[in-house]
Amino acid sequence: MPEKNHYYYNADQCEFVPVLYDTKKKLVHSLSFWLINGIVLGCIAFSLLTKSVGTPAEIALKDENRALIEQLRNAEVSITDIETKLDEISELDNEMYRSILGLDHVSDDLRRVGVGGADIYSEFDHHSREVSEILRNTASKLDRLERKINIQKTSFNEIKSHYNTNKERLRNVPAIKPVNGIILSGYGMRQHPVLGYRRMHEGVDFRAEINTEVFSTGDGIVKFAGRRGTYGNLLEIDHGFGIVTRYAHLSRFEDGIRPGKKVSRGDIVAYTGNSGLTQGPHLHYEVMVDGKHSNPINYLIADITPEEYLMFKEFEQVDNRFNLSLSE
Repeated sequence: MPEKNHYYYNADQCEFVPVLYDTKKKLVHSLSFWLINGIVLGCIAFSLLTKSVGTPAEIALKDENRALIEQLRNAEVSITDIETKLDEISELDNEMYRSILGLDHVSDDLRRVGVGGADIYSEFDHHSREVSEILRNTASKLDRLERKINIQKTSFNEIKSHYNTNKERLRNVPAIKPVNGIILSGYGMRQHPVLGYRRMHEGVDFRAEINTEVFSTGDGIVKFAGRRGTYGNLLEIDHGFGIVTRYAHLSRFEDGIRPGKKVSRGDIVAYTGNSGLTQGPHLHYEVMVDGKHSNPINYLIADITPEEYLMFKEFEQVDNRFNLSLSE
């Protein structure tokens, strides 16, 4: 194809003459043309990209927001775990500490006290739905946790005050394990291992070889020491304040142990055996309050940790469910 020429009008010559370019000028002109077009196209592409993806600063901000949201979720889970542990402490407070001291339980309604009125978390609504929901849940749980802690703190202060004014009574409370052994069977309905039918197990059974030392679990006076029916050799200690403990299936009593004998918490009072109606040597231990049986686990406050207490309670529930399934 013949090369196209450009012309301009030369007034001196009164004619159109062709425009002449040297090679260097042509190269500069071509490069300038493509450079300008490239810059324009690049700007257009960058503008479209930032609209769909975002600027580097916006991308970094989005990553930061994702990390913060993840941290908020983790904090929400942690708060839930703390609240669960506090609920366990509240259960111990009612069933263990307050029961031992004869204090009224703190009601569940009071422990679950909430905040009424206007929506106090509306300030979070200007955030995205996901962030707003996390912030609302976290703030709500923190407020609830703070109220529960304050209630528990008040309860512990009441327990401390009651203890300081009832130290004599607390010396008599059966607060330790009667024998160094694990619990074999808990308190409640169960399948009797010898008789073969379901009946109330009014105490707890501790594993113990014959002639293992048995300790008085609180200060008191020996009420009975002798043989009684299916209990075999039985020891009863009256701790006053309506509390009596029983130690059954004994092999023998400690020297000097007879009705009227004063004993202190931790004194050796007898030795385990296999007397009475049993399948093997162990210690059967009961706690009676005002003539009614009570779960001895609730009285072992000086000898087990809160974690062990919850473990024993779970063991009792599993044991009772297992025995129930056997009877069905």
